[in-house]
Amino acid sequence: MIGWLIVACEIGFWIFLLAGLFVRYILGLKKLGVGLMLSTPVIDLVLIIATVLDIHNGAEVTVFHGLAAIYLGVTIAYGHSMIKWADERFAYRFAGGPKPVKAAKFGMERAKRERVGWFRHLMAYAIGNLILAGMILFIGDWGETEPLFNLSKTWTTVLVIDFAISFSYTIWPRKEPKSSN
Repeated sequence: MIGWLIVACEIGFWIFLLAGLFVRYILGLKKLGVGLMLSTPVIDLVLIIATVLDIHNGAEVTVFHGLAAIYLGVTIAYGHSMIKWADERFAYRFAGGPKPVKAAKFGMERAKRERVGWFRHLMAYAIGNLILAGMILFIGDWGETEPLFNLSKTWTTVLVIDFAISFSYTIWPRKEPKSSN
């Protein structure tokens, strides 16, 4: 059940975001549009409440309960930048806004973007693991919470790999290909 709720929350996030952008730029109701976009954290609140209630009501703890914590961490860490990204493109396409600046693909600007991305991942990791730790403490049975602990270990491995890749651009910046003119 929690797995499907995570999928529903992700769909809900995009529905609220797109509805907010539509109302803001197509219908011209700026405050209502911003309100819809800013209400996306309500979806996170629904997910965490449902996850805690599911565990409290005796559901077997699964990796999906842990994915709910990861989803929340990622949404908090990346949500604002995702909304900003979508807003810039929607404004450009439908409201005559400035053309969005393309992300740097080469050099130290690319390296900086990769580092910032990793630090955002670190923030998601910290938030998600705090929620996982809270779930583990709430349940209080190490044997029952093993899927949550294993998920945290896997995420740690992913974070380390992401660090190596992201910071490799600082050590070995990607160079722009030479033109063949």
